[in-house]
Amino acid sequence: MRLQNKVAVVTGAGSGMGKAIATLYGKEGAKVVVSDLNEASAKETAEKITASGGEAIAVVANVAKEEDIQNLIDTTVNTFGTVDILVNNAGIMDNFEPAGDIEDDKWELVFAVNTTSVMRATRKVLPIFLEKQQGVIVNVASAGGLYGARAGATYTASKHAVIGFTKNTGFMYAPQGIRCNAIAPGGVETNIGTSMTNINAFGIGRTQAGLALNPRTGKAEEIAKVALFLASDESSFVNGTVLTADAGWTAY
Repeated sequence: MRLQNKVAVVTGAGSGMGKAIATLYGKEGAKVVVSDLNEASAKETAEKITASGGEAIAVVANVAKEEDIQNLIDTTVNTFGTVDILVNNAGIMDNFEPAGDIEDDKWELVFAVNTTSVMRATRKVLPIFLEKQQGVIVNVASAGGLYGARAGATYTASKHAVIGFTKNTGFMYAPQGIRCNAIAPGGVETNIGTSMTNINAFGIGRTQAGLALNPRTGKAEEIAKVALFLASDESSFVNGTVLTADAGWTAY
């Protein structure tokens, strides 16, 4: 029970990596707040945790909205008394558009979900963490946040920003016992592809060279194990950095 009695908030936990992270945290003793835009999916994950003897609640949240993030953390504190672990997992893809084909509304949506939500959720939990002089933030970035040919320009920029924000936050609050790290997954079996609606032919063509190097597709449960390590005391000396989990994809 590596997270015994810890209170963990996981965004985008209705499916994919978020669901796997929330479920594993529950098995490891955490009280889990399952957040997702889809109410049915959030409840399903929470029920899975409780059915296995864990403790969880579902909170519907559109992380692109400040008021939803406020409500998410406030509900967590009102229910469990505090927050110990924040996992910023919710994310969407672009359509592999290069810079010349970016539309403002798509850029703003991807950044709102992938990047601004990370800042807002972090900003919201920091007073709680600072009062306790401890807390853990795990941000789910991407191999696309490390390299330029894994997605379109918008998604790539949004995940690069998450990595920069992670490093800065980890450094800034290290003296206060707060750790902030990111995971950069490679290709993982999730439903994130459903957020793609009209793939840009030029963009996907240009990224094929990078995509073709992928040794294999990962499982959500493999990423969850990394997230467990980063949330637990086993990673007490790990802060402000990015842990890549991609079967060697970016080693080339």
